[in-house]
Amino acid sequence: MNKKYEELFTPYRFKNGIELKNRIIMAPMTNFSSDDEGNVTEAEVDYYARRSKGVSMVVTACTYVTPNGKGFPGEFGGDTDDMIPSLERLAGAIKDQGAKAVLQIFHGGVQCPPDLVPDGDVVSASDVMGDNQEKKARALTEAEVEEIIEAFGETTRRAIEAGYDGVEIHGANGYLIHQFFSPMTNQREDRFGGSLEKRMTFPMAIVDKVKSVVDEHAKHPFIVGYRFSPEEPEENGFSMGDTLTLVDALADKDLDYLHVSLFDFFSKPRRGVEDVEKTRMDHLLETIADRTPLIGVGSIYSAEDARKAFETGVPLLALGRGLIIDPDWVQKLADGREDEIVTEIDKEKQKELVVPDPLWNAIINTPGWFPGV
Repeated sequence: MNKKYEELFTPYRFKNGIELKNRIIMAPMTNFSSDDEGNVTEAEVDYYARRSKGVSMVVTACTYVTPNGKGFPGEFGGDTDDMIPSLERLAGAIKDQGAKAVLQIFHGGVQCPPDLVPDGDVVSASDVMGDNQEKKARALTEAEVEEIIEAFGETTRRAIEAGYDGVEIHGANGYLIHQFFSPMTNQREDRFGGSLEKRMTFPMAIVDKVKSVVDEHAKHPFIVGYRFSPEEPEENGFSMGDTLTLVDALADKDLDYLHVSLFDFFSKPRRGVEDVEKTRMDHLLETIADRTPLIGVGSIYSAEDARKAFETGVPLLALGRGLIIDPDWVQKLADGREDEIVTEIDKEKQKELVVPDPLWNAIINTPGWFPGV
């Protein structure tokens, strides 16, 4: 191994005692490859197993916690106990390769396609229009909000029973938790909406519920993480400053990690902070101040990309598209073969890369999303 990459392969121990063998994690990425009932398929299991050997932890694609939370075709479910065997197969495949398995749990909210939810009843924080929707989503009642909070807890219990090492609460990328935090999609006048602090009520309640379920049901240390977006591009959306307030509160929740969702690791904030020349990662690391580990992510393809990112002081790095392009990324770096890491997708190697057809079709039909496409 090249000495300049050695620190990426030092172990990391969470406060709960769980130890990661290195600092490199597989980021959560939707793969559209489960069956119509929400069960994990063999193709999906193979895809994860192919990428789980080198990394220390795998965060799965998002898993819906209620039937009306399904956000994508081919998404796997965690909304009933009947899904536990499906969840168990995926956890086992990841852990058999030596990585920790973390189930990402979510509700799609307004982003759910009507044909994927019961009776086409799409819900959100308020009556809002989603991307590519023909009619507005319906605002959840307070009772329904409480039911969804409970559902996050129930899916956490299922993850424990299915053998996962943890869960990641998906509060990013425009889905339901994000919708409650955003002033664009949350115009509620009850305790779940209004001021910034009130818009934080729903995410904080989910964190509390998940942690209480872990305390009650987990017989061994169990990871709880939270993923968030840094800011919204729209002027009336939440700013980087708003997110720093959220992150400051989350850092006091005794979570095992926080995970920012970024397309570019070194991107800079749009607004909401005085110094827009500092990167978002710098602002986040300063706000968190070592209270909980932050996972950094965003366009890390080469060994040098990873080294430069790690030098910012972030303790953990997540690779997403890089591991689709080259499933042996971590092993090559460990073996001193960093020059052999592939950084552009090879359109002729679907079988070798072990990518399911639905995901492969999405990759090759999305110009610019992957290097080489």
